[in-house]
Amino acid sequence: MTERKRGADILSAEMDGLLACVHCGFCLDACPTYTRLGHEADSPRGRLHLMRAVAEDRLDAASPAFGTHIDRCLGCRACEPVCPSGVQYGWLLERARAASAAATGIRRSTRLLLRVFGSPVLARLAGLGGRLARPVAGLLARWLPARLGSARFALAMLAGTRPWRRLRHATAAPERAPEPDHFDARALAPPETHAAQGAATGLRVGLLTGCVQEGLYARVNRATEAVLRAHGCEIVSVPAQRCCGALHAHAGELAGARALARANVAAFEAAGVERIVVNAAGCGAVMKEYAEQLAHDPAWAARAERVTGRVRDLFELLVELGPRVGAPLHLRYTYDAPCHLHHAQGITRAPLDVLSAVPGLEHIPLARAEECCGGAGTYGLLHPELGGRILRDKVAAVVATGADVVVTPNPGCMMQIGAGLVLHGHAMPVLHPVELLAESYRRLEE
Repeated sequence: MTERKRGADILSAEMDGLLACVHCGFCLDACPTYTRLGHEADSPRGRLHLMRAVAEDRLDAASPAFGTHIDRCLGCRACEPVCPSGVQYGWLLERARAASAAATGIRRSTRLLLRVFGSPVLARLAGLGGRLARPVAGLLARWLPARLGSARFALAMLAGTRPWRRLRHATAAPERAPEPDHFDARALAPPETHAAQGAATGLRVGLLTGCVQEGLYARVNRATEAVLRAHGCEIVSVPAQRCCGALHAHAGELAGARALARANVAAFEAAGVERIVVNAAGCGAVMKEYAEQLAHDPAWAARAERVTGRVRDLFELLVELGPRVGAPLHLRYTYDAPCHLHHAQGITRAPLDVLSAVPGLEHIPLARAEECCGGAGTYGLLHPELGGRILRDKVAAVVATGADVVVTPNPGCMMQIGAGLVLHGHAMPVLHPVELLAESYRRLEE
């Protein structure tokens, strides 16, 4: 079978989804690449038109006209909530990238990255190397010449993962952070869960520790475990878990993504957990799609569907349980909404509602908080010019809030925004919102 035929077959199998697009244009203003470039082929409907041309064998999947514009997409899925036809753009984009990969191959740097994250041993070694280099990464990023832009940015991303040591003692001056009016977070939960505040719920949960999360943000996983215990959850170890497969799926390496999905289905199934908790937006989005990924695999379809039904974003679960009210933490924070939480999973309020359980926290709204930061997995490294343009807009909006910290519940977004702040000389820390929650609960126990 020729490469062109393989690419066409991958997309022709998705013809029903492609035909759902009526080219109405509602997606245009939501698309970060279209609003920056103004090119129809760099809009969701333009890319869907290219996908359909490949599916109908009118365009070669190996052609630059296809590969360039498909590769230039962030995959942020901001087009999905505004689409009146319900086009599953993220799903179709991954198939388009698989078609392109079948025709031209996956670039070497991406293949290497997928190999690292596909191997637990290599992922741990990469995390260790990153932690060792982190203390000097920021200095090196500012010292390297501009012509080494990709290396500078990679180092800045690494520098952006550093913990904020001052959090344990952080408190804003009273005049800067008056305690806002906020609802009683326990009202989010049904009455029977109120009695569980501080008591055992008996809920057995398994935590997806993740590759980047455990490698560079282990503190976020430890904070997540502390918060889950504060809500009475029993945390079950799942040592056989693997990378979630998100980067593989986004790159069009669907066979690898499905292999990792099977491994995780088996691991969490064997653990016997009632909920699978994910504190990384991109990982949660792909795990909630395991059932669709394995729907045509008779040996795994039903198992994947059962496991998928147990997956919860951390803040989604905390809203279900009813967030425990914490000790005062006088800080002003601004919140950036990760694309794969806000758009892909449709979770738009849960992190903000849960943080409302912390007295003294003041939320400073972020302009266009739901727009992509330009990270999108490896996008910021592979598309430094366009990704950097989108990032500059995000950093400017973050700095304009005057907040003490910016929080975002996804490691890729934390690294991207952190890199932007480092390179632009801003000292504002980037945290996962669970870090604020865990610190509030720690103070409650003092």
